[in-house]
Amino acid sequence: MPVLPRVKDYESLYRQFRWQVPARYNIGVDVCDRWAEKEPDRLAILHARSDGHDDQLTYGWLRETSNRLANVLRAHGVTRRDRVAILLPQSPEVAAIHVAIYKLGAIALPLAVLFGIDALSYRLQNSGAVALITNSRGVERIAEIRKELPALKLILSLDSAAGGALNFPVELARASSDFVPVHTSADDPAMMVYTSGTTGQPKGALHGHRVLIGHLPGFAALQWIARVVQYRHRMSGDGLADRTGLRHANRATGRKHNVALGLPIEFVDG
Repeated sequence: MPVLPRVKDYESLYRQFRWQVPARYNIGVDVCDRWAEKEPDRLAILHARSDGHDDQLTYGWLRETSNRLANVLRAHGVTRRDRVAILLPQSPEVAAIHVAIYKLGAIALPLAVLFGIDALSYRLQNSGAVALITNSRGVERIAEIRKELPALKLILSLDSAAGGALNFPVELARASSDFVPVHTSADDPAMMVYTSGTTGQPKGALHGHRVLIGHLPGFAALQWIARVVQYRHRMSGDGLADRTGLRHANRATGRKHNVALGLPIEFVDG
């Protein structure tokens, strides 16, 4: 699906641009499966760890991990349009979690790790979240409000199985790596993001799968800026060419846009 017409001047771009929104569209398939099908070894995620080492994760890894998680969620009763909360710092696993939720036809509910107990309780109750994916710190915090969340039937923890949570790596290892994504339309709900609550209680803003399509033209234009940054560093010989352009693109636009265009995304610990 072309994002922008191949023209060199703004006036021509303005005249020729048309939105292209297919009737059937799924973010998880677009950012992961279609690339994994063609080039499973293509770099999808560069994880710069705090110990100084880098993990290079491929689209094949992203597809397999998201497929396994989609199967885990389905096995525990999570289905189309169910809300699945994510209470984690940014990491490669979070990218795979988002992809799995989209491919399942469920709705991703990202929650900031800096939220207090009251903010978490309100959003989890108001959204009717049926599942939560977090870590041991999140499990401890949710334990304080667990009785206030009757709809929450599944908690997966990336690093423990305490507090009623299931161990994320163990559950994934048991699950099949084969999964057929649910057919979704561009207008089917994909993500719920809560407002800040400046006036009254925070409101859950529901975004359809087409939200990614809406952002891609601007992102594609910014890729040109990233290439310019890379070129300048390459000419200067400072060795920052590859990562500087990548970081600029990540910070300017968000990570799902990168993988939708087959570009790697970067996570930096700390």
